[in-house]
Amino acid sequence: MTGTPFNETRPVLYRAARLVTQQPEGGPEPEAFAVAHGRVRATGSVAALRDRFPGAEEVDFGDATVVPGLNDAHIHLAMAAEDLLHLDLSAAAVRGTDDLLGQVRDEAARTAPGAWIRGSRYDDVKTGRLTRWDLDRAAPEHPTLVVHVAGHWGVANSAALRAFRIDEDTVPPDGGDFGRGPDGRLDGRLIERAMMNLVYPATARGTSPLAPSTREDRLRGLARAQELWHAAGLTSVTDALIAPDDIALLREARARGGLTLRTGMLLSIDHYPKARALGVGSGFGDDLLRLVGVKAFLDGAVGGRTCLLSEPFADSPDGDRGLQTTPTEELAAQVHEVHSDGNRIGVHANGDAAIRLVLDTFEAAARDVPRPGLRHRIEHCTVVDGMILSRMKTLGAIAVPFAGYPAYHGGALNRWYGHERTERMFAHRAFLDAGVTVAGSSDYPCGPYEPLLGLQSMVTREGIDDGEPVGPSQRVTPAEALRVFTLGSAEAEGTADTKGRLAPGYLADFTVLGGNPLTEDPRGIAAIPVRATYVGGVQVHAEAAR
Repeated sequence: MTGTPFNETRPVLYRAARLVTQQPEGGPEPEAFAVAHGRVRATGSVAALRDRFPGAEEVDFGDATVVPGLNDAHIHLAMAAEDLLHLDLSAAAVRGTDDLLGQVRDEAARTAPGAWIRGSRYDDVKTGRLTRWDLDRAAPEHPTLVVHVAGHWGVANSAALRAFRIDEDTVPPDGGDFGRGPDGRLDGRLIERAMMNLVYPATARGTSPLAPSTREDRLRGLARAQELWHAAGLTSVTDALIAPDDIALLREARARGGLTLRTGMLLSIDHYPKARALGVGSGFGDDLLRLVGVKAFLDGAVGGRTCLLSEPFADSPDGDRGLQTTPTEELAAQVHEVHSDGNRIGVHANGDAAIRLVLDTFEAAARDVPRPGLRHRIEHCTVVDGMILSRMKTLGAIAVPFAGYPAYHGGALNRWYGHERTERMFAHRAFLDAGVTVAGSSDYPCGPYEPLLGLQSMVTREGIDDGEPVGPSQRVTPAEALRVFTLGSAEAEGTADTKGRLAPGYLADFTVLGGNPLTEDPRGIAAIPVRATYVGGVQVHAEAAR
């Protein structure tokens, strides 16, 4: 796509009741825009564009609102492609633990004895507590693994523990742990590195007994994920944890004409030596598939209650402050190497104690090897304070916080972290006010993938189930929320000169909405229908006829 010349004679003119173009010069919105060869050629009045491009095809979206294509800066496409092949055990799909176990039991009845059963997006708060013995009763002859919605721990039954070679005397890996019940026995929970090293290809260390899905099955899952995400208005994403096999999957989909979602990639730090040996770094690729940078980890999850905090969790009777998953010295070496090579790194850090350690490594790398303009990312960057904001601004570091967590988790966040701390979590208002670039992120499957729900969550800061305010001081305006999910995400992936606006020279990625998110009741933003989604001027989703 990059470098393709515009075709002045055969553009298409698009118009709607309302265009939100986010043009850099501001001013009144145009009536229409012209697209040629995948990019916006011009904007202006309908009459002026007709004069400039006589005979051009015209598309009128009527009473719709057109916005720049929505862009999720931290989501997991390859992981979703795999998860969609297995059981959906999310709170939206099951009604309590009995229903969840019933679905596992039904899957076991359809599956040959000894074959794996896998499920994802299990929510212990909304669904109920699950143990290995529950799964043993549901699937006694099948190794079974159910991954928590936070993605940082899961529950394995006894057969799965045996397959993983974990018994009562097994020592957990550094940065991980095994859960135990009141009797001191393993209860099936595999926490942080104890699960990730066995389950996820991007972080797996050693051989996992989990049989990988076939390439054709994963391509089928990838197609389904793209279909769902385009229907939600997404035109671009950054897959925030990629392994070489995932890159091969995406390249194969592209070769077959099946990659329609612009995809940036954060390569797992465990695979960085391979990229480094090939001289492949940030920006390698093109407008459809490109390497954004490298991904590293420092702590655990917000929803999983394993992030590294300076003060204990509000509901912790034993003063638990979370878990550091990577030693500080190891992270410092990783950051220094990636930075010195001139590549961008995104470090997963949720708790304020973790974020401070990440900033220490960023500052040290910048002192040792100055790289003006090289901007690193803090993935999630959940719990912040004034000093963290100041340090990030000085460094030019980019925040990629959860957008939808206040809506999804609601009042549970106040119970886990306390009201004072939720006023400093997912701090979109504070980032914007401090001049820190902030991107839009769902972190699906850890949170809902729908970007309009993310916008609503940022604007209202209320739980969708309980209506409870979660850090209301961090509310932003609808216009600011839209910019976060367009311009902010483009900045985070290094594409701010081609994405996030409907302006001349920008990619013709846009989302057609059945309502205006800037003027609708904020509590109804998530319900606005997505009528169509376009990538490079090509329609990739159309709402079913009403």
